[in-house]
Amino acid sequence: MIGIATAAAALLAAGVAAAATAAAVLTVVMARRVVTPPAQREEDIRILEVDPVGAEIVLEDSVEARMRGRYGFWFDRDAGHARFGDVVFSDDGVVRRRIESVDFGRLARASRGRVDSAFHLGPWELDLPYENVIVETTLGPAPAWFVPSDDRRRWVIQVHGRGAKRTEGLRAVRPTHEAGWNSLLISYRNDGEAPESVDRKYGLGGTEWADVVDAVHFAEGQGAREIVLMGWSMGGATVLQAVLRSAKARERLVGVVLDSPAIDWVDILRFQGSALGLPRAIGDSVSQLLGGPFSGGLTGVAAPISLEELDPVVRADEFDVPILLMHSVDDGFVPIDGSRRFAASRPDLIEFEVFEGARHTKLWNHEPARWTNLITGWLERRSESTQQLGDEAEIVG
Repeated sequence: MIGIATAAAALLAAGVAAAATAAAVLTVVMARRVVTPPAQREEDIRILEVDPVGAEIVLEDSVEARMRGRYGFWFDRDAGHARFGDVVFSDDGVVRRRIESVDFGRLARASRGRVDSAFHLGPWELDLPYENVIVETTLGPAPAWFVPSDDRRRWVIQVHGRGAKRTEGLRAVRPTHEAGWNSLLISYRNDGEAPESVDRKYGLGGTEWADVVDAVHFAEGQGAREIVLMGWSMGGATVLQAVLRSAKARERLVGVVLDSPAIDWVDILRFQGSALGLPRAIGDSVSQLLGGPFSGGLTGVAAPISLEELDPVVRADEFDVPILLMHSVDDGFVPIDGSRRFAASRPDLIEFEVFEGARHTKLWNHEPARWTNLITGWLERRSESTQQLGDEAEIVG
């Protein structure tokens, strides 16, 4: 009996050790995934049929495939691009959508692809004047698009999210222009367009904010006197860190716009781990690893990333400009809970707009009229507010 008990104890200990080892490996893998820019995006949608005559495509049913609205669609490992209109039919495991265009590649021969919330390929599609410009950053020259308005004093600086590029912010250019504001769509470190950092890793907003400050400096050199920072997903985290960490970013700041922002990274990692079928504790372990002394050796980051220090709710009392915050309850990638807490922390400054069914950074795609009106109206109110302050200053003077 003693021998059996000893053997059972040994097996149990071995099982515990194996589980602990598996958890440690999963933690490192997930941590690396979070901070490493994706080399290739997953083509998670299966193409069942392409009807070039009827300009329709049939997709295997999925949440992304049946999303309402207009989208970009990449296929053949990003060698091909098309644009879809709304859903025509959805039933029995298939989704039929309108094809608005096939920009390049052979869609009829493709078997898989991925939906992109960025509908436009470049500013040349907006029928507005634009310039290719360079923002000088501490790491080197970073390309940007500048779309001017009639008033060079008011600028909106667009900051895209993780794994995205400048095209993400193009949806906001027209409403921004209609409100009388210039648009600057920037690239930043490790996004595939701007210079790379030494470690070639994301800082989750904790390093990228410096490039936003350099963009602010560029805008001021071009005549900007009133600046709004707009961030998408991780770009939202980056914008908020720029505001909190840089007096330069705050000098001419009159507002912040956030679309599906990454507010609480600890919560995001828990959420994404659960979505992958991992225990909740893995998300917490990833957070501890990224902020710990061994993070560099295990993940490749140049310095530990304290996710708690990236939480703007903790420093909510330091914000002093109006914020337009938009998020969907069914985001699917960045849970809305962080945005709710942030909005609740400063109800005097934050206008919180909740969407339903729009998923992650697809608010414009899902409800274009509402989203556009929110952007235009909010910017127009900023113009009126700053104009009133200017008039009052002149009277006092």
